[in-house]
Amino acid sequence: MASGGEGLDDISPDWAGASLVDLTSPELAKSNTSTLDSGEDFEVLDNDEEEEEGRDEDLSGLPPLEDVPGNDGRGTAASQHPGPEDTEETPEWVDVLGSGLLKKKVIVAGQGPETRPVKSQDVTVRLKTMLQGGTVVEESPSLTFTLGDCDVMQALDLCIQLMEMGETALIISDAKYCFGRQGRSPDIPPDSSLELEVELLAAQDAPDLELLSGKEKIELANRKRERGNFHYQRADYVLAINSYDIALKIIGSSSKVDFAQEEEEGLVDVKMKCLNNLAASQLKLDHYDAALRSCNQVLEQQPDNIKALFRKGKVLAQQGEYREAIPILKAALKLEPSNKTIHTELSKLAKKHADQKCVETEMYRKMLGNPSGPTAKCKDKSSRSIPWKWLFGATAVALGGVALSVVIAARN
Repeated sequence: MASGGEGLDDISPDWAGASLVDLTSPELAKSNTSTLDSGEDFEVLDNDEEEEEGRDEDLSGLPPLEDVPGNDGRGTAASQHPGPEDTEETPEWVDVLGSGLLKKKVIVAGQGPETRPVKSQDVTVRLKTMLQGGTVVEESPSLTFTLGDCDVMQALDLCIQLMEMGETALIISDAKYCFGRQGRSPDIPPDSSLELEVELLAAQDAPDLELLSGKEKIELANRKRERGNFHYQRADYVLAINSYDIALKIIGSSSKVDFAQEEEEGLVDVKMKCLNNLAASQLKLDHYDAALRSCNQVLEQQPDNIKALFRKGKVLAQQGEYREAIPILKAALKLEPSNKTIHTELSKLAKKHADQKCVETEMYRKMLGNPSGPTAKCKDKSSRSIPWKWLFGATAVALGGVALSVVIAARN
């Protein structure tokens, strides 16, 4: 593993300005590499190149993986979707989510509800993207992506499930289902609602994972991972986790094709990057147990993976397990002694651990009735939080002391 500071592997700050076509193609635009000690709290995603992480604040407001109400299969939303005859006579808007934030209107009728695509199919559309007012910001004659995999903005993912083959529709979407609070520099301002003109050209089942070659599997998993990095950069951590999970399922799927040694190694490399990035996303959402499992999966195969060690240390620290976190961070620092981010984190943990021990000592003293006063160093620490296991231990010791006193009194 290349040495480097903490961060999500493979984050590209320039992706926020990438077109939809760029984001679904095998090769994404590359940004300038950054040093490991970028001051970003060791939060660099595993990419083919080390790159800087996006902003930490939640910039999207994007809901977690919303779905089209009642659309659980092919043609199940027919009651919400106007038929061909109705559409030609009186085109009406369909409120896709019932909130008024995402609406769809048929312009050219399709071939019938039974031709609607379903999730996990690869669909191809013609797309024109416009700002409110009609300014065209992007046109794509043929955009292909996997429906339901969050490969494109949610407005498309949700509405295409209600389209028929050959249908042309107009979609009006609130910013939260498009590019959110960040927008897309330079052509889509922050918090911009968009109008989308979409024609459904084709839909077919996705390739059978069991029949993919090693190279094809690596390329497909990498595309999903890169899309996860795009979501992470925009602080859409739920969607990032979804993309990383899909990539891991692709890598872990069974195969009827023999892989070369180089392909096996490539799959392992992508898997480690996905798990590292998954742990970073889970950590952002305070899903500590899940993040710990992701880190451990990396360390089982790569015990010296610096990013996994660092993140595991951070997870344990967030749980108040300073005694366990410190040696893990020391192991990471030993692998990369010049890493300033690890130095800083280790110093903070050492101080917190010392404060914790001081509070525990004072608590034991009070519970056991020791009249001796605490050291000046320990004063004013009692308001700090104490891990439950130490509180439990102190209580047990105190109860044991009371029980012993009762036994001695009874004997006397």
